[in-house]
Amino acid sequence: MSGRGRKAALPPGDLDFPEPSVPDGLVVEHRNHDGHTAAYDFALLPVAEPLQHSLAVLFAGQCRSTAWSAHSTSRGVWREIRRFAAFLADQPDCPRDLGGVTADLLRRWRLAKLASPGGRQQVRTVSNLLREDGRLQSGPVAELLARRVPGSRGCVQSYDTASFNHIVRTARQDFRSALLRIEDNSRLLEQWRSGVIGPDDDRWMLGEALDFLARTGDVPRAIDASGREYIPAKWLRALGGGARVQTWKRLFLSRSEAVSLSVLLLAEFGWNLSVIDRAKVPRASPDPGRDGRPTYRVPVEKRRRGAGRWYETENVTDTGAGSSGRLITQALAATRFARAAVAAMDPEADVLIVSRTAKTGLPSGDKDRRAPVGRFAFGICHDDVRFWARQHQLTGSPFQRGRRTVVTRVHRGPLQHSQATHDRRYVLPDAQVQEEARPVIAAGALAALDHARTAVLAAQLRKTGDPADAPTATADCHDAEASPWPDAGGGCGASFLMCLGCPNARVHTGHHPRLAHLEAALSHLHSVLPAPVWHREWAEHHERLQDLWRRLGAGQQRTALAQVTDTDRALIDLLLNGALNP
Repeated sequence: MSGRGRKAALPPGDLDFPEPSVPDGLVVEHRNHDGHTAAYDFALLPVAEPLQHSLAVLFAGQCRSTAWSAHSTSRGVWREIRRFAAFLADQPDCPRDLGGVTADLLRRWRLAKLASPGGRQQVRTVSNLLREDGRLQSGPVAELLARRVPGSRGCVQSYDTASFNHIVRTARQDFRSALLRIEDNSRLLEQWRSGVIGPDDDRWMLGEALDFLARTGDVPRAIDASGREYIPAKWLRALGGGARVQTWKRLFLSRSEAVSLSVLLLAEFGWNLSVIDRAKVPRASPDPGRDGRPTYRVPVEKRRRGAGRWYETENVTDTGAGSSGRLITQALAATRFARAAVAAMDPEADVLIVSRTAKTGLPSGDKDRRAPVGRFAFGICHDDVRFWARQHQLTGSPFQRGRRTVVTRVHRGPLQHSQATHDRRYVLPDAQVQEEARPVIAAGALAALDHARTAVLAAQLRKTGDPADAPTATADCHDAEASPWPDAGGGCGASFLMCLGCPNARVHTGHHPRLAHLEAALSHLHSVLPAPVWHREWAEHHERLQDLWRRLGAGQQRTALAQVTDTDRALIDLLLNGALNP
């Protein structure tokens, strides 16, 4: 069962991960999730044959595992094995087999590789593979292979706001022009099919060409004596020319325009390139509600999560222009003719991003991606993205940096990953986030400093006094010899105004009228004294009194003010005039 309580789909009954083909013990085949096979020849490694064979056996064992479902995984491990073998071949004590690998040799290898991110990846990958060999599962070698490899600090940074907005704006303009083009031709095609455009209409042949294009994926063509295809003159006149925008681009997205749509999906949903490449067609809810706004169920596939945790779904509603659901509606509209043409040839090709290629689909060297069907390609690949960036005069692929931008600074939360991954991999290493956080951190530090500098009441509050305590002008002193401000001759050397800041002082209800009058007197001084004088002489004492009344409450302060005596007033006048200072 999945985490949401739905039964997981069972694998096909004929699913099989075959034994590796090893006719001479050195060639290993890996079958990916689509059944395509890639071969790896371990005889090419520059080490002795027994070591080649041992590495081939370990590699073959992983190829039989369901964890290796893509050729990109086996290619990556094969690349690191070749680099490891090249390192061994350069060593004077290169072993003939894995049993001869020593701790000293592994230590040199680790020291040589751990200095760079690529080297750390090699150590991590090869160590995981070597640990499967029974000869390397105990002793110092096993301890070295099990030692943790330090992680690499991410070097991919998010875009600044202006750069990201420029990329999204470029993609939106490109896709919008393509969508308008397809919609205009779609309306003309519907008019032709419904009979609104008759044979005597000048647009009749254009409608017929569009119908042919929608059904076959291309405009009507003929073949000349040399076997080359060409568009007959009557169709050229109807179409207005033979350029792509006048022929097949009337109903289909180009591969570059498919990248523009993908960039918008990235900006809206935070999907990375692999998710967009495999995105299936979203299905609208069977009951869109009385408002007629469709809600799409969008399947998201994240293979890096590992087997059994690939899939999740997102519900997106089209609530109008600018909404996330509106982009899904537009994506479905822009690809509907291409998806319909593909469905006629391959009904199982349930992919959202379908684009028309300039030439009939050529076999792809990447067997992990769905093969083209006729003139139609699925998803987007790295070559498409590079071409799109050059075409729009942008630097590099926008997907890695764009996703980081969306995750850290647009959504500001995890998308298809955990909170721990969000904090560790995205937020903390990102320079843009760090720069934006500087004012917040500085403000917090200043606030903490101001709070630390704020004078607060340190004296203890009591209901009644202790006869053993010595009375002062503002409080009772419990132990003058333990004063934080000792006098050179013994006892306390501080002003009576400092008693409220001393932990040895005791304040009881008998002090309240006098202290209430003192707080009122200091407030009057605040209104007439220059600010520098006030802060230097009286502000600290005033803050302590305010802290006292915050604790006791405004009601007690009003009661205390009503109980002030002439003695309290005279004592406070002497205190403020400095007559009672030590």
